[in-house]
Amino acid sequence: MTSISEQDFGFLRTFLREQSSIQLEPGKEYLAECRLTPVARALGLKDIAELVALIRRGTSVDARRRSLEAMTTNETSFFRDVHPFETLRDHVLPEIVRARAGERALNIWCAASSSGQEPYTIAMVIREHFPQVAGWRVRIIGTDISTEMLRRTREGRYSQLEINRGLPARLLLKYFERQGLEWQIKKELRDMVDAQEVNLAKRWPSWPIFDVIFLRNVLIYFDVATKREILGRARKLMRLDGALFLGGAETPMGLDDSLKRTQAGPSWCYRLAAASPAPQPLPRTA
Repeated sequence: MTSISEQDFGFLRTFLREQSSIQLEPGKEYLAECRLTPVARALGLKDIAELVALIRRGTSVDARRRSLEAMTTNETSFFRDVHPFETLRDHVLPEIVRARAGERALNIWCAASSSGQEPYTIAMVIREHFPQVAGWRVRIIGTDISTEMLRRTREGRYSQLEINRGLPARLLLKYFERQGLEWQIKKELRDMVDAQEVNLAKRWPSWPIFDVIFLRNVLIYFDVATKREILGRARKLMRLDGALFLGGAETPMGLDDSLKRTQAGPSWCYRLAAASPAPQPLPRTA
């Protein structure tokens, strides 16, 4: 593997920051090499230097898109970290489902949802534990900057390795079908998830107000100003009694005082400061 030059790495850092507001820290040359070498080869280029030169010229939209997608992190799994989904199941959704009985609608957003495991996990939680919403309009929007990840989300196809990472065998047998060497999530769940391309650092689409927002493990890649902007915009999309989930290493402290941490069981979420008191633990729905 040809080592990336200091000049090319500096250009890539600026390119990534300008296109996505993601900060590529100094010393991460190895990351750029690992992720961009396959892109260069796929485009028929000799090395990363040729790829950077192509991006600089601005004549290949495909090279820019592929490079940007390769440099964004797509780490995910079913029921990732477990506790947030227990909090959603036992503390957040019971209250919201009761409050929406008249409307018979739920709107949930999963930002930076990668290949779709997070929105599909939420879809399974709803199907398993909230039979009373059958017949409701349940919309789970999964967004990502990567068109490849969005394609995978829409297809809902996963390798055995991806299935093994966090998905209980009972749910695999109930909600997936074998497709050759892969597993495809059944249409009833695919129909619940709407995959959309969204760059969090740029303009967002016109959306409904959300009952629940998952913005987990993505703010850590942005600078302070961008974090503040994203949190502020997400807060404006939350219903008064809605809930926001962040990653374990993320906090709105010092960024948005309108979001208050609420402990709920083994985990926590964030609610608007003007919202009603946090719900008490409820028995699980069979």
